[in-house]
Amino acid sequence: MSLDAVLNKIDSGLPTAIDRLMEFLRIPSISTDPAYKENVDNAADWLVADLQSMGISAEKRPTPGHPMVVGRVGEDADAPHLLFYGHYDVQPVDPLELWNRDPFDPALEETENGQVIRGRGASDDKGQLMTFVEACRAWKAVHGKLPCRITFFFEGEEESGSPSLVPFLEAHKDELKADLALVCDTSMVSRGVPSIASQLRGMLKDEFTIIGPRIDLHSGHYGGPGLNPLREMSRIVASFYDDETGRVAVEGFYEGVHEVPADQLRQWENCGFDEAEYLNSVGYTQPHGEKGYSTLEQQWARPTLEINGLWGGYNGAGSKTVIPSEAHCKITCRLVGDMDPDKLRDKIRKHVEDRLSPDAKVVWDNDLEGSPASVMNLDRPEFEAARGALSDEWNREAVFTGMGGSIPVVGYFTTVLGLDSMLVGFANDDDAIHSPNEKYDVKSFHKGIRSWARILDALTR
Repeated sequence: MSLDAVLNKIDSGLPTAIDRLMEFLRIPSISTDPAYKENVDNAADWLVADLQSMGISAEKRPTPGHPMVVGRVGEDADAPHLLFYGHYDVQPVDPLELWNRDPFDPALEETENGQVIRGRGASDDKGQLMTFVEACRAWKAVHGKLPCRITFFFEGEEESGSPSLVPFLEAHKDELKADLALVCDTSMVSRGVPSIASQLRGMLKDEFTIIGPRIDLHSGHYGGPGLNPLREMSRIVASFYDDETGRVAVEGFYEGVHEVPADQLRQWENCGFDEAEYLNSVGYTQPHGEKGYSTLEQQWARPTLEINGLWGGYNGAGSKTVIPSEAHCKITCRLVGDMDPDKLRDKIRKHVEDRLSPDAKVVWDNDLEGSPASVMNLDRPEFEAARGALSDEWNREAVFTGMGGSIPVVGYFTTVLGLDSMLVGFANDDDAIHSPNEKYDVKSFHKGIRSWARILDALTR
């Protein structure tokens, strides 16, 4: 099948594709606010109608929360089968006064980096989702059919914690199984550098309270002989880290961590990432993490233990001379490689408990969960084929990147459906997702559509 004809169709149809995206963006599909439930439902209906307009069998599937949209095309059992995932719900718009226009009245605007589509959901994730849909539309218009079997799977609860996702996957696993999952909810490592995420860090959350005296004490009566839980907490938190190396000092913390292969390091070193800009944009003058590793390695391929909250004692105006009875700490760990969140939780808790002073006790929150890292199977030939397709479209080497955060659906595709995932997105760091004045570059939208057309061609040769 001719790829050039598809790419020409994409180019000529871009204004109409932008109009369709604008129509989709006008639907305020905020999943976290019950007041917008009908709007979220309308967005699902819009997607169903759009897929059906292309001759794709599609329907809205109910859940206890917001609906899923499932579409299927292709009957050739010998053809490759791809599952494409995106989400159609969006974040709330607060604070509304910081928007330069109505968040659900999208418009094209000129910026120093070219034309952008401004509006809530433009980048996260409606614009990204539609790059794939538009690629399929152009391919079908030119050839009358798509080059493989495709299952479209669109979620309406991603921005509200995906409470219905796992039950839905488990109930429909036979229907949703495919050869490979494609996920578009990601970004490029830097402007104009096409990227395929090769690994996502996992997450471990924990919270503990150190208890000393049974009540708050007068510091004049007990200051000196009394154990102060805040001082105890400070000492234990400090013991989590080696000041010389920046490494986490919890015994066994790095079990399951692997070094980055040399070829991936080469790609990262040449991906256009500006460390100084990255640090200066938030007020840093230098990196403060694990010595011996670049900023990108620290962000993508090294684990962390972060203190997210510390509190206790008196926090009101003025002074209150007390020794508090309790001190509290919230922590999170970002996990990489084969780190086991359950085993790591045990190691961290042992580290704390082994260092408690007499008369101090610790109480742990047992309602917090952990998830392992997701590491993509780059040995699959589809990954190098897609990287070549992206390199051709963007006229520079595409890179396999890491991601500092987590995308839970990728892990669920693995554990529930047994699927490997390929993550390709075209967002930029300045898209202001989750923030006022969200935007998506027209170049990202246009070349994103062309990129998916090339990837479909490369995966089905």
